[in-house]
Amino acid sequence: MLRPEQMSKVSVTGSKSVMDEVVEAVHDCNLLHVTEYDGSWDGFEPGNPVDGAEAASEKLVTVRSIESILDVDEADAGPTRIVTDEALEEELEEIRTRVNDLEDRRDEIRDELNDIAERISAVEPFATLGIDLDLLSGYDTLDVAVGEGDPEAIERAVVDADGVADFEVFSEDDVVAVFVRPADGADDPLDDALVGVEFSALEVPDADSSPEEYVSDLEQRRDRDLQPELESVEEELEEVRLDAAGFLLAAEEQLSIDVQKREAPLSFATTENAFVAEGWIPTDEYATLAGTITDAVGDHAEVEELERASFTTSGDEHHEEVSAESDAATDGGESVRADGGDNVVMRDDSPPVVQDNPGLVKPFEVLTEAVNRPRYDEIDPTVFVFLTFPAFFGFMIGDLGYGALYTLIGYFLYTNFDSDAFRSMGGVTIFAGLFTMLFGVLYGEIFGLHLVSTYLWEGALGMSHPPMEKGLSPAGQSYALTWLVVSILAGILHLNVGYVIDFVENIQLHDAKHAITESASWILMLNGLWVAILSPDLVGVTPDFLFTIFDGTHAAPEAGEAIHATYALGFNGFPEVVGLAGLAAFAVGLVLLVVGEPVEAIEFLNVLVNALSYTRIAAVLLAKAGMAFTVNLLFFGVYVTGEGAEATFHFGLGHMPHVGDMAHGHEVTEIMFGGLVHSGPAMLLVGLLVLVLGHALVLALGVTSAGLQAVRLEYVEFFGKFYGGGGREYEPFGYDRTYTTED
Repeated sequence: MLRPEQMSKVSVTGSKSVMDEVVEAVHDCNLLHVTEYDGSWDGFEPGNPVDGAEAASEKLVTVRSIESILDVDEADAGPTRIVTDEALEEELEEIRTRVNDLEDRRDEIRDELNDIAERISAVEPFATLGIDLDLLSGYDTLDVAVGEGDPEAIERAVVDADGVADFEVFSEDDVVAVFVRPADGADDPLDDALVGVEFSALEVPDADSSPEEYVSDLEQRRDRDLQPELESVEEELEEVRLDAAGFLLAAEEQLSIDVQKREAPLSFATTENAFVAEGWIPTDEYATLAGTITDAVGDHAEVEELERASFTTSGDEHHEEVSAESDAATDGGESVRADGGDNVVMRDDSPPVVQDNPGLVKPFEVLTEAVNRPRYDEIDPTVFVFLTFPAFFGFMIGDLGYGALYTLIGYFLYTNFDSDAFRSMGGVTIFAGLFTMLFGVLYGEIFGLHLVSTYLWEGALGMSHPPMEKGLSPAGQSYALTWLVVSILAGILHLNVGYVIDFVENIQLHDAKHAITESASWILMLNGLWVAILSPDLVGVTPDFLFTIFDGTHAAPEAGEAIHATYALGFNGFPEVVGLAGLAAFAVGLVLLVVGEPVEAIEFLNVLVNALSYTRIAAVLLAKAGMAFTVNLLFFGVYVTGEGAEATFHFGLGHMPHVGDMAHGHEVTEIMFGGLVHSGPAMLLVGLLVLVLGHALVLALGVTSAGLQAVRLEYVEFFGKFYGGGGREYEPFGYDRTYTTED
């Protein structure tokens, strides 16, 4: 769970005469993550693809192109089927020809429709002008220009131009037509006149009708001929899609498998008579791979375990020795050995990573991989994300109603999408929703209302208030300070876990010295500093409420009239001697850090800053509670009982009392807002809109605030202590069939 599945590097060595059978066997196993041959061995060359690889690749491109044209997706698959070579030749060619013909015709129609649309758009100015198109061109003795511009400026330019014997200007809405009769001997006076004014010339359509008739003819061509023909072609393409989708998906899968197999030798090291293939498999699957190859080709190929990637406390990898030569490694007197008989290891590559998390934890891998896949040699933090992310999220939102909605949203994502990413996010959302519901019950809230508290904690159980409060009212403000402190304490614990993981990794991959100087130093500094801060006699500037809220013995410093112990744990700070011990631990940690990593010493205050960063948990808690309170205040209204530090807010759920009335055993002292629901039928409709949209906004912002802040604490504060990432995904040579079958 904390480590990935153990991987072994294996070598498959054999005669070229059985290479195709070995490829088939390995492909069927779907276990070997193949290592590409890097060309480093004398006498070995990368293999050549099997005959037919290029043809299969071309067919695969053709199939995918047809699927794109027809918009085929996995929902069109139908039952699994066997795809024969004859079908790939004959049926595929028939579908390709028909689809290409229909696609060509569709493109022609669309091009013509686009041309008509452009021509209709171009003739609009002429329709505005109101002059027949045949009157705007074709003259021997007149120069004509049609365009857009300022009619007065154009007319003035023509009047002032030389060589104009006579002219006429027609205009409408800045569309201008200018007719000019040049004087004898004048050469293009109209063009010369228009040079000095803003004038955008328009090309006159070649037609002998009015603009309206011209547009009507184009629209008839579009609506009567082209649109029906386009619909007919698209219907035919839809028929082809329905008929051929299942075959195309199956053909794509079969061709993908064929290409995989035929191009596999490109990754092998080969000689004239033999081949060597290497790769990684889960260690537990070694016997399966070896047995399958032996069953396929007998002793003509040999499988050996070269390296078992497990890490000792010194960080060394364990290697299995490879025999200098074996029967399977020779063919025709040619020895299949590299580098004079040393271990056959193509490349010192790191093993791929198969995360080994149980079912409940697995969806949270999506959050880990959003940063990066863990390396093989580092601890997978997914289980810690599983334990902390939903708790952080649920604590910040803490509402039974919102939690139920989050859970339903997660269930929808998990059950309605085939994508692993969507299903994982659904699983994460379900857990976040369940924790939100749990904390909602503890806070006694549902959609910001205290109904759970009224009917469960105060009604059924007879308590004066729920076990937890969010601290919005003056009487409960101690809870707001409590959550501030709890956030810091949770952060200290979270950071300690991160540093301990780093300590364990340094012990396993390096040595005790690295672990002490690079990890234990931070543990000493973090805990030593905060023990000192929580010693009131040692650090006098520490806020008094840090000791008051968990006291209960009345021995803690006074923190003001409104602050009292929310949880009487008897803690009122560490004694001075404990604080001094904490400072000593901090100093020792700093010295160790300077000895091990001097450059990191400038960041020694991170132990303070990182822990304070967790106060964002309390901040989001209060912000979301305040937003929900505001929405309910607008709809139900709020009145206040008690005064000063004892004031308590109540929603006007049934009715709105008056100042001086008795409610909840106390006198009503203030009406904060009367509530839209109590303001008449018209305002009730407005109030319902505010209530629904307001709570929808709070629900959405819960993801963007609580969700993102919880993720940030995981990635920046927690992962930053020990996690690097950069692992390779395990991609075995093989194929999980979906649309085809071999039986």
